[in-house]
Amino acid sequence: MTDGPDEWVLASHNAGKVRELNALFAHLPIVLRTAGELELPEPEETGATFEANAELKAVAAARGTGQPAVADDSGVAVHVLGGAPGIHTGRWAGEGRDFEVARRRVQERLVELGPGASRRATYVCALCVAWPDSRICTVRGETLGTLVWPARGELGHGFEPMFLPDGYAMTYGEMTAEHRLRVNARAAAMRKLEEIVFAPGSPRAGT
Repeated sequence: MTDGPDEWVLASHNAGKVRELNALFAHLPIVLRTAGELELPEPEETGATFEANAELKAVAAARGTGQPAVADDSGVAVHVLGGAPGIHTGRWAGEGRDFEVARRRVQERLVELGPGASRRATYVCALCVAWPDSRICTVRGETLGTLVWPARGELGHGFEPMFLPDGYAMTYGEMTAEHRLRVNARAAAMRKLEEIVFAPGSPRAGT
């Protein structure tokens, strides 16, 4: 084990995810280098679950660099829509990845179902760490909430301006980054990851 921080790869090209994960890892003995910095290609997300997609991204980055890699897969699962957009959240945004388009598409589907349709949803985040020796650790975080319309706030990305978490009067899009990182699904997943990988008494994984 070296005295300095370990270097891991952050297997994401998404600027919003990069900012949040860098903030979540800031207090840990880890230095993250992004897939963009390392010019790593984005693997096709062919998994059937959030966990599977996070794993394939992390494994590809670990194999491509020979370093531990962390990846995220996240999205909104609308209960009355059978969990859609779910793992296809990004696809609902179209080729231009315009999440205003994606939010409007969800709203239109809910309107089609009538005024009594439930607007309950779950924000899901799967985090995976993969090591070059083929070990992996995958965790899942969730937050329950309600979708609002019109969307509120310019501080978040994706479906965050439309998602009102239970127990709060602000959408994720209205919360500061610091506030959001205390209460969102990515933070919940990160807490689980820390308990497994960095828990006192457990050897630091990857060393």
